[in-house]
Amino acid sequence: MSEYIIKNGHVFDPVQKIKGDKKDIAIKDGKIVEASEVSSSAKSINAKGKTIMAGAMEIHAHVAGPKVNAGRWFRPEDKIFDSHKKPGMTRIEGGKSIPTVFKTGYEYARMGYTFAMEAAMPPLYARHVHEEIHDTPIIDEAALPVFGNNWFILEYLKNREIENTAAYIAWILNQTKGYGVKIVNPGGTEAWAWGLNCLTINDPVPYFEITPAEIVTGLMEANEYLGLPHSVHIHQNDLGNPGNYKVTLDTLRLAEKVKPKNDFGRDQVMHSTHLQFHAYGGESFANIESKAKEVMDYVNSNEAITFDTGNVTLDETTTMTADGPFEHHLCSLNHLKWFNVDVELETAAGIVPYVYSPNVSVNAIQWAIGLELALYAKDPMRCFITTDHPNAGPFTRYPRVMSWLMCAKTRNERLNTFKNADKIIDRTTLAEIDREISLYELAAMTRAGPAKSLGLSKDFGGLKPGMNADIAIYNINPEKLPTKGEDYEKAFSNVAYLFKDGKICVKDGTVVDNGQKKTFWVDVKVNPNKQVRHDVVEKFLKYYSVNEGNYSVPDDYAPHQHIISLDATHA
Repeated sequence: MSEYIIKNGHVFDPVQKIKGDKKDIAIKDGKIVEASEVSSSAKSINAKGKTIMAGAMEIHAHVAGPKVNAGRWFRPEDKIFDSHKKPGMTRIEGGKSIPTVFKTGYEYARMGYTFAMEAAMPPLYARHVHEEIHDTPIIDEAALPVFGNNWFILEYLKNREIENTAAYIAWILNQTKGYGVKIVNPGGTEAWAWGLNCLTINDPVPYFEITPAEIVTGLMEANEYLGLPHSVHIHQNDLGNPGNYKVTLDTLRLAEKVKPKNDFGRDQVMHSTHLQFHAYGGESFANIESKAKEVMDYVNSNEAITFDTGNVTLDETTTMTADGPFEHHLCSLNHLKWFNVDVELETAAGIVPYVYSPNVSVNAIQWAIGLELALYAKDPMRCFITTDHPNAGPFTRYPRVMSWLMCAKTRNERLNTFKNADKIIDRTTLAEIDREISLYELAAMTRAGPAKSLGLSKDFGGLKPGMNADIAIYNINPEKLPTKGEDYEKAFSNVAYLFKDGKICVKDGTVVDNGQKKTFWVDVKVNPNKQVRHDVVEKFLKYYSVNEGNYSVPDDYAPHQHIISLDATHA
């Protein structure tokens, strides 16, 4: 492989606590090395006046699988907004809120991202997920199977069978080539099959006689029993409803009951996802208000929790989630078309288009809450920027979200030009916050922090010699920072260079190489479990519409794999 040395750039790397120092970065055999280790023939890149960071890592997005593809069928009009052929080694790119797999990889790479986590994989449809991951160019990917409404899990946890729960999780991760434990509206999605929901953590799940609190606690215990690289990744109950911050705090407090146990340097047991949707006060949409400060006061005090923001981007988009009852509720609010599916024994999903309008006070308040969460965060290593793509807006708007966070003038201009600005200011605290996220903090929120949370900090998220040579170079001069948010947005939208595995894949915003991506999954060994084996065989015979032999993901679905092997037989 080619050798490179990147000279004169300003390096931002929380892994090494480098805050904009001028430092040379050397690359050899796909890894970052000391400058003395490359030969005199190494290609030199002058990064004078530019910012250098590790490749960014997306911790939560919906980018691959049957739900995403159903959204593409469901919304052919989405392609009208943005379909094109750009210069470089790319195929035709289509879609805005639900881009094709090709556009997904290209757009992440242009923004300097080298990894994306598909945040909700139905185990039954894991083959479809991996087919789309395989076809997405450049970026590495992984997927989180959903467990919070799975019949096996509900039955094991009802009886407090943590060992059986862990054994079943290990089996699913192996069968689906999954990465960790995802929970969506615990118990509520199963209740939806009965026309019900679980709006608090103490609501009983019909038939199973278990509560969301018991589901979340049990899955956290099983996750730590196995020592998985990532903590439990949870979409909490009562998403999107006024007053839900109380349910959010009740859920977050469950993390106090479980201690982390892993070999990956992870200190957390819970990742709370798209927290913006869970930080609402008020009794109705007529008086909805921000409770971001109350939620963040608790998150800042509890180091067992990481979270991502779920920033609203004020776009037309497509909501899609395994939270089936929420999507039905959303359809009743905006009266647009609705898609719903129940995935046998495992989960469900819904899809509804949505327009986040700056002329709608509720949407403007949601916009402010997402920014407040990041600005109140005291530890940027536990706060990660997302849009819950595509639910709060397309991931391609990350540069705009970054500009709002990094430039108080820009966000205040947006805040004060809403149709009902006085109401928005009164019901949020954003106008009172003058903090601006620094480049170093941004590197923590988008690189080092997600890598540590995912258990990948040994090789990713930083620029230390020995780490993977995933490197983004931006046209931002830290010695003369932009004074306008639009300049941040322009720079973060198109990297000067993106190195993926030591190879230049993007140059001046143009894709020049598709690289060789990897699929990450966890292979965890557990003691033989006759009970779980019996239950799997029985339920496939009695309930599933496929046989067990057609359930697993074959190796050739993910030919370039990065397997994390664990041994929990002595847990």
